[in-house]
Amino acid sequence: MELREKVAQLPLSPGVYLYKDAGGRIIYVGKAKSLRLRVRSYFSDDKLSDIKTGTLIAEARDIEYILVDNEKEALALENNLIKQYQPRFNILLRDDKTYPYIKLTSEKFPRVYVTRRLRKDGATYFGPYFPANLAHRLVHFIHRHFMVPSCKVDLTRFHPKPCLQFHIHRCLGPCVEGLTSDDVYAGAVRDVRLFLEGRHTDLARGLRARMESASEATRFEEAANLRDLLTTVEEIEEKQKMAAAKGDDVDIFAFYAEPPLVALNLFHLRNGQIVDRREFFWEDQADFDEPVFFSSLLKQLYLDQQYVPAEIHSPAEFEDREALEELLSEKRGRRVEIRTPQRGQKKALLDLVQNNAKHSFDARFRVLKPSSRAIQGALQEALNLPNAPARIECFDISHIQGTDKVASMVVWEDGRMKKADYRKFIIKTVIGNDDFASMREVVTRRYSRLQEEKLPMPGLVLIDGGLGQLHAAAGALEAIGVIDQPLASIAKREEIIYVYGQEDEPVVLDRFSPILHLVQSIRDEAHRFAVTFHRSRRNARTLTSELDAIPGVGQKTVLRLLKEFGSSELVRSKSEDQLAAVVGRAAARKIRAHYAAEPVGQASQPVS
Repeated sequence: MELREKVAQLPLSPGVYLYKDAGGRIIYVGKAKSLRLRVRSYFSDDKLSDIKTGTLIAEARDIEYILVDNEKEALALENNLIKQYQPRFNILLRDDKTYPYIKLTSEKFPRVYVTRRLRKDGATYFGPYFPANLAHRLVHFIHRHFMVPSCKVDLTRFHPKPCLQFHIHRCLGPCVEGLTSDDVYAGAVRDVRLFLEGRHTDLARGLRARMESASEATRFEEAANLRDLLTTVEEIEEKQKMAAAKGDDVDIFAFYAEPPLVALNLFHLRNGQIVDRREFFWEDQADFDEPVFFSSLLKQLYLDQQYVPAEIHSPAEFEDREALEELLSEKRGRRVEIRTPQRGQKKALLDLVQNNAKHSFDARFRVLKPSSRAIQGALQEALNLPNAPARIECFDISHIQGTDKVASMVVWEDGRMKKADYRKFIIKTVIGNDDFASMREVVTRRYSRLQEEKLPMPGLVLIDGGLGQLHAAAGALEAIGVIDQPLASIAKREEIIYVYGQEDEPVVLDRFSPILHLVQSIRDEAHRFAVTFHRSRRNARTLTSELDAIPGVGQKTVLRLLKEFGSSELVRSKSEDQLAAVVGRAAARKIRAHYAAEPVGQASQPVS
């Protein structure tokens, strides 16, 4: 049956339709109040003259549909199918980042983490947080005041000694027997839960009672700590009351397009203040249609998000706006409005976001050089780091089948490579081909020395490799008492970035992403530096052994030859007079006699 005949038999009911190509792959997903009327419109002359629609119909060989009860169900199902199948004719969200949450685990000794992925794992999730670094600041506050950690230490068993976080009063030390009790730790976790739930009045009441009890029992240091924490909690509560009176929560969208290139900015207003900005980019929007674009974009952004703002400002009207409003209102539990402001302060804000979108377009597609601060902020955002890294130290291992094992460390600082701080390492303790053990040795040596010299740690340690190398480096840092160091690795070929502590949420950046290009360039420089060092050691070993084999030529003579000519291949090519000018006539005669006596075909090949 031809495609047109199938379309004529579609029901008039609401539902979702799926176009398939000759290979059975889903190439487009759409929704409709009336399936037959909507899909039939694709075959009109006006639609077929459109490049995108014409190409879609030319490639489509089959169509399937799923009936639903109403347009709202169709919206939700359409969004799920687009996320699942990523059809190439649909508008797909590019460079999307999910909002950060704080995760309170459900272990015997719960811990707190910043995460961007919600899971059904028994943990409690709080958020989302705007701006993104707010979640990290809150977790640092929890470490400092409630001493509930974010570490990766195995807390199912006791360890012989605590890590640095215990000694600097950022953790109660549940990893070592006797440092804390189950009741004390449970009390700290209760305080954390009240704090994250925003129940500051209940938290303050409990802190005040414990402060008075400690004071009566003459535990004055404990009482003073509780007093300081109580003051901080009361200040936070007062700031939140003031912010709540300023306004509602609004998300504002605007774009700048030179098809097929599109840049979009999203500003988040919370309590009447701009608290975060996000950027999105597309390179494949040859037929940029504003209503279709924003209808698809808003569905993909909000239908799967836990949080929905009270207002969404879109620069374009679209046909299923009312259905989407109703669906988002049900999701939020309160009224959600999607507006296109035409005048006044809201229109001025929309124009502001549009100006920023134009700047984003220029920075992305016209290759404007960003500032060092902008690069650091983008790195922090992309990798979900607690702070913007001003300095990155990157490590790589180089060897051939376990021989001449070396490592490199290169440094990126304040927007450029800092070659003066590069370091080379000769692997000393590892036998055979073991990259993980080699990485452990190098990381241990580097950061043990920093500790001894009381020098600061870098903003990020980057490892060339996958999860194995990442965990080897993390194990080395933990062994010397460093457990809060931002650490990441970039795997070859897949170019996936793994951030330690978030391994189940690997960072997959768009191939055009400037941040991916930066991380790749640092990784490639570490690889180049390691390979160069490896070759120089291998060449020196090979060349020295070859020249050492010449009878009557000593070590000092060999060193003079290598210093003068650089390689045994060049030594071989020199005449007796040229050699004699460096090492004397007698040694030159022996060298030429050695090479003259070498069987044909036995000459060593130059090292690449």
